[in-house]
Amino acid sequence: MTTTYNCTSEEQRAEGLQHAQRAISEKKCIVMPTDTVYGIAADAFSPLAVTMLLASKGRSRQMPPPVLIPRVNALDGLATDVPADARALAQAFWPGGLTLILHAQPSLDWDLGDTKGTVALRMPDDHLALDLLSMTGPLAVSSANRTGQEAAQTASEARLQLAESVEVYLEGGFRPVKGTNAVPSTIVDATSTPFRVVRQGAIELERLREIVPSILGIGETVDAVAVDVPSEESVVPEETAVPEKTVAPEETVAPEETAVPEETVAADATSQQEVPAANGEPAEETQAAAVEDSVSGSPAPEARSEAKPE
Repeated sequence: MTTTYNCTSEEQRAEGLQHAQRAISEKKCIVMPTDTVYGIAADAFSPLAVTMLLASKGRSRQMPPPVLIPRVNALDGLATDVPADARALAQAFWPGGLTLILHAQPSLDWDLGDTKGTVALRMPDDHLALDLLSMTGPLAVSSANRTGQEAAQTASEARLQLAESVEVYLEGGFRPVKGTNAVPSTIVDATSTPFRVVRQGAIELERLREIVPSILGIGETVDAVAVDVPSEESVVPEETAVPEKTVAPEETVAPEETAVPEETVAADATSQQEVPAANGEPAEETQAAAVEDSVSGSPAPEARSEAKPE
């Protein structure tokens, strides 16, 4: 039986969290708010639960959901070979609307879909979501909507799309804010060199580049974001600057028919060096696209793994 809890009430909030925890342990799906949109969640370590999540959304295994975590230090338990720049991004934007695609720990017993050995991770900036995650552990989360439909910004909107496929709906009010559009998390593939944004969302590219200047935007190439900076050798010192051209006195100008060719000035060759330019349901559902549905009401990278709650 499907139940909705108004979590703006302290009494219903506590009751709803307990019911949601129980439903997760029974391999059922629940809907909860995140800082981006509402997400449909299931036990990340239960293949059956993840299959039910994907079926509820009408998604295939080719669009795996991202995984939401309650703490930054949970990152190392789920991912391996985490680059220093990925840690820097997590420290800067977690909790928040950033999903990182990383290499999954090979020893973990889970099946999120066709992830190609990766996992999309995010720590949401939402008290209700973090309270539930602290009770359940990591959850596979995709935006709470049917594939192709608008991401839900309330639990009631999610219920209109997902109906009885979900055991518990935790209503926490509008996400992100009433009157605003749903915005999924930004998804960054941290398994590539340089890092690449695979879905633009809550965190702008310019902010990401403040932490990792070499990160590429959608459709960008390394050459496209390179910045040309003159090398030291190409700068002519003031004391050796080429003097201005002088004009000979009129009386010494040769007749037109024997005019002297225009004076040419040799220019020092300059060499330039390219340097990298300076620097979110989902896909929460794909490792890149999956994340969009994934939690924000948007599946998160299912392309590589999703984290939109979105």
